[in-house]
This record gives sequence, C-alpha cells and structure tokens, in this order.
Amino acid sequence: MTVDARPHIIADEQVPFLEGITEKHARITRMPGNLIDKQAIRNANALLVRTRTVCSASLLENSRISFIGSPTIGTDHIDMDYCASAGIVVANAPGCNAEAVMQYVFTALVAWAGSHICDLRNKTLGIVGVGNVGKKVAALASHLGMRTILNDPPRAEAEGPEGFSDIGFLLEQSDIVTMHVPLTELTLNMADNHFFSSMKKGACFINTSRGAVADEKALYRAAPNLGGIILDVWQGEPHINPATLQVSNIGTPHIAGYSLEGKRNASEQVVRALAGHFGWKELESYTVPLPDASHVPADLLFTQCFPIFEQDKQLRNAPEKFEQIRSAYVFRREWTSEQYRQLTLCLPNKTSRQ
Repeated sequence: MTVDARPHIIADEQVPFLEGITEKHARITRMPGNLIDKQAIRNANALLVRTRTVCSASLLENSRISFIGSPTIGTDHIDMDYCASAGIVVANAPGCNAEAVMQYVFTALVAWAGSHICDLRNKTLGIVGVGNVGKKVAALASHLGMRTILNDPPRAEAEGPEGFSDIGFLLEQSDIVTMHVPLTELTLNMADNHFFSSMKKGACFINTSRGAVADEKALYRAAPNLGGIILDVWQGEPHINPATLQVSNIGTPHIAGYSLEGKRNASEQVVRALAGHFGWKELESYTVPLPDASHVPADLLFTQCFPIFEQDKQLRNAPEKFEQIRSAYVFRREWTSEQYRQLTLCLPNKTSRQ
C-alpha cells in the first residue's frame, strides 16, 4: 500500500488565491470556517483559517497540526501560547490590508461629512493606535490638510514621546476619533464610559479594529452626545446587537480590509510561510498577479470605488445575515498611486450632501 507523503491542509473556503498550492504539494480540503473542528482536523497537518475559526488548545491538542496560517492582521483567534508549547508554527499577515482599511476610513468620513455639511479639512483627527493602519491614516489625513493627534503608548515608550499624545488630550481635542489597536487585555473594552464621556460633544467615533475594543453598552449610552458613529467591527460577531447598529451612522459587516489587493497580500504572505515550513522552494516567493483596476475619475474616488451606503443598507435590512453578507462581499480595488495623489480633488471647500 502506497503512503501519501503529501501534507493534508484544511483551509477555510473563504481564503482566496491558493491556486499555487497544487496537488503535487499537498492535499487541500476546503470547508466553511465554522465547521473546522476537532473531527475535521484529525488527520490534517496544517490549517489555513480566518478569524471565525478559534484555534484553541481544545481544538489542537492531540492533533498532527504543525502549521497554522491565518491571512489576517491579528492572531487573537489563535492560542499563541499553546502553539508555542506544542511546536506549532503560526503565520499571519500584519499590514496586508492596511491600505484597504485606510481607504475605508476616509470613504466613511467623506460620507459622514457629506451628511453633516462639514469640511474635513477643518477637523482634527485623533488616531488611537499608530501601527500599519494608523500610520497610513495619519499620512492621508495630513495629505488632505487635516490636523492629527496620535496616541500609541507602546510606540511612545519605544521611540520617545515626541509626536504622541496621551489619550485624554486626544479625546478632548479631536473632532473624529478612529481606533486602530490590536485586541489585547489592555485594549479589551478600551472605549468605555470614561472614554466616551471624555470625547468632544458632537465628535465622530470610528472603529475598524476589533469589536471588543469598544464597550457597546457605553457606546449606546454615549450616542446622543456623539456627532457620528461608524462601525465595521462589532461585539459578538456575527451575531451583532441590532441596537448598536441602530445608533450607528454607518455600519458595515467587517469588510473594511476586504480589498482584492489586501486579500492577495495576505494569501501571498501565508503561502510563502507555508512553503518555507514544508520546503516548497518554488513557492517561497509566491506571487499572485492582479488585473489592472478600472479607471475612476478623481472626483469620484471616495464614492465610486466603494459605495459604502450600499453596504450599510444591506446590513441594516438584514443584520441577522451578517456572515452571509460578509462572505458574499465582492473585494473592491484599492486606489492606485496616481489616484492617491489626486484625492485632494475629492474634497471641495464645503463637502456637499451625498
């Protein structure tokens, strides 16, 4: 009897761009992320998962898993301590969708500003967490003429306090507060009653990081004093609280990072790590070519590239279908370098209603 020496990989069916892993490399079983359980992985050697699959000790113990690849920016769905103790290699893709999330933030802000008849260039943007995404948000805000206040205690400690502010000053001064922190014990429910009561009256709150970063009960109580609430991430996903959606001005089903480029970047990083783990030399520089993006006039970059109100309407009409809407989302294209340079043309002196 011939023994198949190829590794067996269980992959979430929503992970794209795995075509380079051919039959000569591995056996791949695709399945819904919520069905990846102990029984499903009993004979597997590697997992390719998204945030919906919690890779806990109870899932992984007594398995043959030696590699977990997650084409996501975070690893809060993976028990990293257990994996280290069990010798399981974990690879994720930090920064893979930073451009996409930055694009989402400003698309949402232009939509919010349009409904409030205000000029974003007169606003102060407070950025909580200045990592891969936060740095890009800060750069575009400056490019558009906005004032920025940055809060990132780990960076301030490592690099020195110059250029960073404490959270209290940021909340008091900012017209818009946007969250770009990882989910840790320190950031769990970071945006609480005190956080929201410290914000300027009429300020806008944006969360595209993790749902558990914001205490939604506190957010609900604070809503009457806020000028806007933009949420892409939610507590209890995919079973979100309709009351939180109701008080938000813009709500989307965790798709801020869902660009074609972002997904490509993430899969490339994970496949390269997988190739290194299993010794597939020809895939250690794995790349996925993308077709050219369609031309979009400069004055439509904030609206035509990503019609955000369509996603908002879809979620409001059926919040119970959060996961189905998210899974069916068609990855949008990111701005090109030339489009990025033209973004200032999208902001008239007074933003008109959308």
